[in-house]
This record gives sequence, C-alpha cells and structure tokens, in this order.
Amino acid sequence: MKTFNTLLAAMAVCAAGIATTAQADDTFASLTYGQTSDKVRKSGLLQRNTDHLNTDGIVGKDGTWGVRVGQMNDQGRYYLTYDNVSGSHSGLKLRQENLLGSYDLFLPVGDTTKLFGGASLGVTKLSQESSGYSRDTDTGYAYGLQAGVLQQLTDNASVELGYRYLRSNASTELVPHGGSKVGSLRLDSSAQTYLAANYKF
Repeated sequence: MKTFNTLLAAMAVCAAGIATTAQADDTFASLTYGQTSDKVRKSGLLQRNTDHLNTDGIVGKDGTWGVRVGQMNDQGRYYLTYDNVSGSHSGLKLRQENLLGSYDLFLPVGDTTKLFGGASLGVTKLSQESSGYSRDTDTGYAYGLQAGVLQQLTDNASVELGYRYLRSNASTELVPHGGSKVGSLRLDSSAQTYLAANYKF
C-alpha cells in the first residue's frame, strides 16, 4: 500500500508539472487499440495443484482498448493513458487495467513522420474473474518503455503504431467457491502492440 500511495503521489506531481510548464503546448486526445500478451507467474502452491497450467496464455494477444489525453509540442509529449484487456485460458480469466503517466521524445524522419520513444510509470489493477472461483483483485506498480512511429495526417490529426513493455507486481488468489485457496497468480510483465488515432485541439 505504501508503494501504491508513493506512485500516486509521484503521478500527481508530474501532472501538476505538466499543467504549469506546458501551457504553450497543444492538448491532444487519443483512442488506442492493440494486442497484449502477459507473463504470469504461478505460486508454488498453484503449481502443485494444477500441474501443467499455462498461465502465460491467459492473456495472450488479446484485444486491448485504451484512451489517452495529454500535451504535445514539436519535441515531445506528456500524457495519461487508461487501457483495459481481459483474456481466458484453461478455465481461468484475468482482467488487466493500466493507468499510466508517460513521456515521449520525438525524432523527425520526414516532414510528416516522427519516431518516438519514452517511459511510463503508473499502476496496474489485476482482477481474477474465473468461473468457479471467488473474484479477487489487486493493484500494483507498473513501469516500462514504449517506442513507435507517428504519422501526421492533417494539422490536427495523426495516427501511430507503437510497442509498450511494462513490468508489474500485481497478484491475485485462486479460491474456489466454498473451498480453500489453491494458489496465486502474479503479473510479471506485459507486451503490447497498438494503433492509435490522435486528435490535437
């Protein structure tokens, strides 16, 4: 909980900094869609109880929707992202929600094309929603890197193709209805490839 509160405080400070230093920048909003694949660790107890359960396949190339809002200029951008993905495999279902603060630097490679790269910090909420088990949720930190290419379409509209890699420590427990705990799942990392449509105001 202390780590969670520290991360929220850091994000609030960053947001305040953006508001005061980026007054000359343009506001933009985005819709994103992509695919996420997670690496999920099994506890020793779950390993003993489930034998060959492939937890990495629970969220594997599953559709991911997101929204972003931020500030941008010719050099880079600051933004907040919320995205949501869920997947199921071998009778287990997980939902992952990310709330991230990010900063990207731009590298122009043409009149209307830019490469970008940056870092993200925030929180991940992991929910275990499997049929036959009690629902369980946990919130942990998330940090990582992203990179991609941005193509300007008009003065206000652009599209991008990006890749983001995140590390996290969110975990959930598996407890059958009316039974005892059979183990736990811990989110180790996420890899996301996405397309985004951006509009600058």
